[in-house]
Amino acid sequence: MTALRIGGASAADMELFRDWADEEGWNPGDSDRLAFVVADPTGFLMGRLGGEPVACISAVRYGAGFGFIGFYIARPAVRGQGYGIQLWNAGMRRLEGRLVGLDGVVAQQDNYRESGFRSAWNNVRHEGVPSAGRVDEERGERGIEVVDARSLPFAELAAYDRRFFPEARDSFLAAWTGLPGRTALAAVRDGRIEGFGVVRPCSAASRIGPLYAATPGVAAALVRRLAERAGGPVAVDVPDANPAALALMSGLGLVPTFEAARMYTGPAPEADLPALYGVTSLELG
Repeated sequence: MTALRIGGASAADMELFRDWADEEGWNPGDSDRLAFVVADPTGFLMGRLGGEPVACISAVRYGAGFGFIGFYIARPAVRGQGYGIQLWNAGMRRLEGRLVGLDGVVAQQDNYRESGFRSAWNNVRHEGVPSAGRVDEERGERGIEVVDARSLPFAELAAYDRRFFPEARDSFLAAWTGLPGRTALAAVRDGRIEGFGVVRPCSAASRIGPLYAATPGVAAALVRRLAERAGGPVAVDVPDANPAALALMSGLGLVPTFEAARMYTGPAPEADLPALYGVTSLELG
């Protein structure tokens, strides 16, 4: 078997990460990679055969104790030949000693379990154009002002994000909300953040993530306003650990189209699941 050479991904390689994810039907964000490399510039690995890229993975470190695996793709021509597992092992070595999370597609979940991962919940992608609001739904929005999230002190936004993620990720969050073409909105009541969402252009439906909200009414307000800014169908990766979130997406007329299991190598980190309506990214958590 030809030796697989594994090394850090270049800027050109990151374009391939996106293209390959698109071919897998994952609907990657048009500019996600620009925020991803800010999170951990050395956390993206490419495997090459004879100089040709054939497999990729991300193994991103957050803080001192958490890591996330994503973009685990071997090109169809080399699948089943052991190259993918070599890259997997390299990524996991990079995260050794940390709690590691990932979002596993159905076909790979048994393999991840063999590597020590256990399911915490499923992220169910819901897509469509949200229905218009009714008067009774608007009651949950009373007293809420929806503002450009980038107009708020960043420290407050980062502190709010920490309720949903096990480590601070300030550099990533700043890039994620600030990239051109994106809309980031916050729901504020009496000076407190009670919701936050970002919509970004993607290969197909624009993706909303993260989506945090104190109530379903706040979440609905954010989804509708983000969808208006996107100007078309949207997709939200909704944790089924929050039944209210699933019910809301159904009520808005969004339909399930894709599913991946959030899995960890140890106990799931604490998160404000009742207020988590949509995860940020299936690639970086």
